[in-house]
Amino acid sequence: MKHILVANAKGGSGKTTLATNLAGYLASQQQQVILADLDRQQSATQWLKRRPKDAPKIFAANTDHTVQWKVTDSPAGLRDEKLADAVKEADLVIVPIQPSAFDIGAAGDFLEVLIAEKTIRKHKTFVGLVGSRVNSRTHAALGLAEFMTETGLPVLAYLRNSQVYTTAAEQGLSIFDMRPSLVAQDIEQWSVLLDWINENTTHHT
Repeated sequence: MKHILVANAKGGSGKTTLATNLAGYLASQQQQVILADLDRQQSATQWLKRRPKDAPKIFAANTDHTVQWKVTDSPAGLRDEKLADAVKEADLVIVPIQPSAFDIGAAGDFLEVLIAEKTIRKHKTFVGLVGSRVNSRTHAALGLAEFMTETGLPVLAYLRNSQVYTTAAEQGLSIFDMRPSLVAQDIEQWSVLLDWINENTTHHT
């Protein structure tokens, strides 16, 4: 089983949106997927409950099914031993960051702690960054791009601040379950991220 951890110690960074849409993408590719929800608010769990019966199946974490993928939506404030344990179990760690001074400052602190983890220092776990709710051509977006580039970590996507994510969340869907003409621009923004996931998990069993 391949495990993707979506993590950022700051609340409201876009973790649940990223995790649910990742799970939705994998399910749309006929993959067997678990969506684990470690956050107190249980937003990903509520999303699963809203998911239509005819949508590609995604399993909750308490399932007995054998699956190919696990996507974990982590809680805000993930640090210390809990962070170390979560990272050890993951093949990939994806960190969503919003374009504000508060988010960038918090992300800088979190990434320092994250990169200090032994499994990441030894390249056993791969870390990538995703810009979340980005309005392009704004000063905030430029500041985020500069920060993410300076980290030296792979910059996988800049996901726009789009109503389609809100609509999908309300319906228990991912953008990969929606009419292609509605989400073409958004799906295009995922292409590098999805390629990176594929490239960095092909060597895992």
